[in-house]
Amino acid sequence: MKKPLLYAGVFCIMVSGLFSYTSAQAQSDPTGKKPITDTYAITNATVFTSPGQAGVKATVLIKDGLIQGVGSNLTLPKETKTIAGDSLFIYPGFIAGASDVGITRPKDPDRPDDFVSSNPPDEIAGITPWRSAVDQFSIKDSKVDDLRKVGFTVAQITPDGGMIAGKTAIILLGSENSTNLLKENTALAANFRGSRGMYPGTAVGVMAKFREVYDNTKLTSERSQKYSTVAGLKRPEITPTYSAMQEVTSGQIPVMFTTSSELEIRRAINLQKEKGFKLVLTGLEEYEGVLDVIKASGAAVLVKLEIPDDKAIKAMKDDASEEVKALNARVKKAYDDAIAQASKLEEAGIPFAFSTVGVKSGDIMKALQKMIENSLSEEAALAALTTNPASILGLSKVAGSIEKGKMANLILSTDSLFAEDSQIKHVVVDGIIFDYETKPKKKASTGGNSDGSVKIDGNWEYTSESPAGSGTGVLAIQKDGTSYTGTITYDDPSGSGKATAPISNVVLDGSSLSFSFTVTANGMEILVNVTGEVSEGSYDATMSVGEFGSFPFNGTLTPTLIANK
Repeated sequence: MKKPLLYAGVFCIMVSGLFSYTSAQAQSDPTGKKPITDTYAITNATVFTSPGQAGVKATVLIKDGLIQGVGSNLTLPKETKTIAGDSLFIYPGFIAGASDVGITRPKDPDRPDDFVSSNPPDEIAGITPWRSAVDQFSIKDSKVDDLRKVGFTVAQITPDGGMIAGKTAIILLGSENSTNLLKENTALAANFRGSRGMYPGTAVGVMAKFREVYDNTKLTSERSQKYSTVAGLKRPEITPTYSAMQEVTSGQIPVMFTTSSELEIRRAINLQKEKGFKLVLTGLEEYEGVLDVIKASGAAVLVKLEIPDDKAIKAMKDDASEEVKALNARVKKAYDDAIAQASKLEEAGIPFAFSTVGVKSGDIMKALQKMIENSLSEEAALAALTTNPASILGLSKVAGSIEKGKMANLILSTDSLFAEDSQIKHVVVDGIIFDYETKPKKKASTGGNSDGSVKIDGNWEYTSESPAGSGTGVLAIQKDGTSYTGTITYDDPSGSGKATAPISNVVLDGSSLSFSFTVTANGMEILVNVTGEVSEGSYDATMSVGEFGSFPFNGTLTPTLIANK
């Protein structure tokens, strides 16, 4: 539980002065120690109670973390504190069907002296159904706030581990001082990842081992029942694995199989048909070719809320050779097909929700907008974030829509949710309001380029914030044909002044600028991704630092300086 905090402490020492933690500073009360009041009303806002419902001007009354009413003529108790919502749009809080937010990886067990690679102990082979995601979760992880900033209020957390990692749990992304657990042991997390250097080392081996564990669990359960009623029988072997698997074999909980490819989807569905357990397909990335198989299986579906990287497409040059153009065309088609897959699920009538496992929170809204641009309806997108995951997780009575009696989990945005300029200003979790900074959408600089993009070549003096405090440096960008190169200086982690690193993956899309660089500290390389908006010589960005979270990064173009050649 304390591992992320330890990492952060080490990181602060290594990169002193470069980054600073301020995500909590955006909140009026990030700890939730002082909720505004037990009773308050957000008045005269545009409220979207559920997917497919038109927005209506209404007041939302909240008391003790529950929605007490939604309407235009509510009678407010005397103790009610009112919050003007005239310019705000209210939506149900998002629900992640599966997420690794706040999850830390457990320590690998030591191998016994008599270890045999062809028959390893279950724990070493990655078969740990008794583990709970709750034991690996920390609400203090900065990724919790990162996910909440983009509208998520509830998440089904999945444990980290091997082929059978353990049991999932459903938690609120709320205050550090609240009881955020909603349900424990809600599904069994499994995947086709084999064990390195031992059995089962392949996907086929995983399938065989899963069958063995499943069948032995059923057999043990049957023998245990007979042993308790019939005298003279040999005592059945009861292991932690078989005990923990009984919730699956009895149909109490589903198996949540991570299946990123079409082949893995077919394998999971074949296992489900053979054994009869309840199935949730999660982490789907390639699935268009098996939509009929998925629909026939009746399995619940969680799509990975991520789209392929489009940097290679943006880097394509018009003067390329015919051979390169043909290759580029295939790359472009693969990209277009990938981001249109979600709309194919909608067309096929397959309800789905989203998984955020392995997804950067800062990329989520871009992914949603790209899916919508490629034929996914806004109604289906909102359903995949609210009512669908609520149904899949058994939360429909308490979450997924804005109704009297349900948890006060809300998103308050500055515009309709999927509008290009919309920003999330407040997120309400279990009745606690978290405030986030919003900025006017900046227009492209009048000194931009002929293609409508802004001017970025030159030297940028920047400031950044991190757990270690404020840092400064110079971001130097040079234009090289249709692409960009450059360097960035930062405080050397060794404490010997400034260090310099090349920047890579520089992408300018209109007024949006992103780039990457690597910080080396004590022999460890840390990848840093920076993304933000450029306007009139200023750069307001967010810096994502590996597993340590996201931090502010602000730069000013210095007209008196010339970027190094």
